[in-house]
Amino acid sequence: MDSLTQIALGATLAAAIAPPDQRRRALVYGAALGTLPDLDVLIRYGDPVADFTNHRSFSHSLLVLTALAPLLWLACRQFDAALRLAPRRWLAIFWLTLVTHPLLDAMTIYGTQLLWPFDSTPFGVGSVFIIDPLYTLPLLLAMTWVAWRPLSIAAARSLPWALALSTAYLGWSVIAQRHVEAHARQALANAGEAPAAVLALPSAFNTLLWRVLVREDGGYREAYYSLLADDWPGPWRRFASADDLIPALSGQWAFDRLRWFTHGYYAIHREGDDVVISDLRMGSEPAYVFRFSIARMVDSQPVPAATLQQSPLRPLGKAVGWLLSRVVTPGHALPPPDQVLALPQSK
Repeated sequence: MDSLTQIALGATLAAAIAPPDQRRRALVYGAALGTLPDLDVLIRYGDPVADFTNHRSFSHSLLVLTALAPLLWLACRQFDAALRLAPRRWLAIFWLTLVTHPLLDAMTIYGTQLLWPFDSTPFGVGSVFIIDPLYTLPLLLAMTWVAWRPLSIAAARSLPWALALSTAYLGWSVIAQRHVEAHARQALANAGEAPAAVLALPSAFNTLLWRVLVREDGGYREAYYSLLADDWPGPWRRFASADDLIPALSGQWAFDRLRWFTHGYYAIHREGDDVVISDLRMGSEPAYVFRFSIARMVDSQPVPAATLQQSPLRPLGKAVGWLLSRVVTPGHALPPPDQVLALPQSK
């Protein structure tokens, strides 16, 4: 999730656990600890694909953070005597604000290696977008109230309520995701199809409009489904992937790594002489967030080349306008997003 959300979660959780006279101090520690795991973005591994796939690895491991929590607490209490009071509460604050960061991140689709180093599988439920105001807002309000009135009984009561509301929202997101996936599979079954891989992902900033992704041989399909406006996902749009290059690309580290990290939800495109791999899970056709040039075509064969991350299309105004309309409008009444996003920007 975004940094503001992690700050709000860490601060609210810490203040809920801390003794009443230490709530403001707990807000500061919780905010700092809640963002600490994301400092791994400062590490450079010398390759864009390595940077992409190693984010949320060791720094987001529940095992590493569990070991780190008491060490950080012991170190901080040497400089802050207040942490020596109510030691169990403060140790719980350090541990919970650290481990809830990757647990929340795992609700997004990016991929979080919770069990590193014993299992490097990137877990990602994918039921919430990386920024979702409805999750963050209760935490922000409670955090702000406690910062203003730390000894207020009403402010103190807002902390568990905010945590409960935000957690319930995550539960709702999972229920909605399962509902959308079930409807998508049924719609495809009604058309005589039974694809093995169907993934439902929330659109930006909400859990009312969902993007359904199907990966199949030679390409992929996507459709949108509004919980407010649609009976079924649609209309379906199919796009080609240069899967004929897979045998030649297999064995190349960058390709194998991306195939593993995306759980197979990737596309291969030839762009001039470049072979570009797109992570289909984040973005929408044709504006994918993570795209990497990993090879060049030479004599009709892909030859490994220095990996470059491609700049994504960012048609923000058009995307937001379409999303707002699509939430309340059936799919057949609007142009498909790939046509909208591909249009040239107006001058």
